[in-house]
Amino acid sequence: MASSSNKDEFDDADFLDPSLKNIIDQTTLQWIFVGGKGGVGKTTSSCCLAAQLAKSRKNVLLVSTDPAHNLSDAFCQKIGREPTPINGFDNLSAMEIDPSQETQSQIEADADEENDIFGQMFNDLQNSIPGIDEAMSFSELMKQVQQLDFDVVVFDTAPTGHTLRLLSFPTILEKAFAKVWELKDRFGGLIGQATALLSGGNNPAQAQEQLLGKLEETRAVINKVNQAFRDPAKTTFVCVCIPEFLSIYETERLVQELSKYGIDSHNIVVNQVLFPEKDAEELSEWYEANGKSLPSEAQEICTKMLARKRMQDKYIGQCFDLYGDDFHVVLMPLLDYEVRGVEKLKSFSELLIEPVDLDE
Repeated sequence: MASSSNKDEFDDADFLDPSLKNIIDQTTLQWIFVGGKGGVGKTTSSCCLAAQLAKSRKNVLLVSTDPAHNLSDAFCQKIGREPTPINGFDNLSAMEIDPSQETQSQIEADADEENDIFGQMFNDLQNSIPGIDEAMSFSELMKQVQQLDFDVVVFDTAPTGHTLRLLSFPTILEKAFAKVWELKDRFGGLIGQATALLSGGNNPAQAQEQLLGKLEETRAVINKVNQAFRDPAKTTFVCVCIPEFLSIYETERLVQELSKYGIDSHNIVVNQVLFPEKDAEELSEWYEANGKSLPSEAQEICTKMLARKRMQDKYIGQCFDLYGDDFHVVLMPLLDYEVRGVEKLKSFSELLIEPVDLDE
């Protein structure tokens, strides 16, 4: 689609179905991550995907893990830290959470329930391993989500770098806990003495058991999450981009990193596409035939629009070259209004399922 000749070479039969219908039809999916570069429409895409899933799934949860939450703005209603039913749906809820705040609240709650010394020990252990504080945040988030009664969870994630770090946490924690357990087996006596010292000598065996029990509980959650993340029947990642160089480049990096972590990804949503059913060559022919009859201001507008369309077509062509054989590439049109509110989201979500006819 980069040019007329490129578009002629593209045959819809050569590519996977350009829609997200494959996700809707895969009823085994439990975790669906939606991510990409900042400002490419991740929140709109995740809201639309959740709206489509709500048609066929019993209970759908949409979770924002981006510190700059936008779900409330998208649905035009207040959404908080607890699952909030979305107006206009019977089976769709949403929540906006900050994983780092969630884990700190959980640690404080554990300290109150057991004892301050235990909470301090656990907190110190977390902070002693680089990156483990964020990883523990993620484990608490997953533990919380798993306890809720939803058969599929859609994550509206933060921009790419933060998301990749988030998805690497199960692997980081698994390695960290393996090291902790290795040290426990080798230096169990020293750990017992240190625990006794920190607990003031009051039942050191119980204090050590509490600490190791908490670590074991967290490790079990992480192992379960890690297995689920690497199971394409349960987890998939939808990459979102726009047809510009930096966004396409970021998508390529994201796809490679997801592959490294063993996380399935076979869908790409390309947002803000000008007239996806046409290419720049067709529009240029129309302008050459009719442009001189337009006022000068209109000619300038059309010229700039055609320049943008040619640029978009180039990167859309590259996107199909890179991913067309293995990915469902969905082209979503640039609209002349904001997609906000339930009705507009429902309407726009249909375009995720009904593919744009590139031969039209």
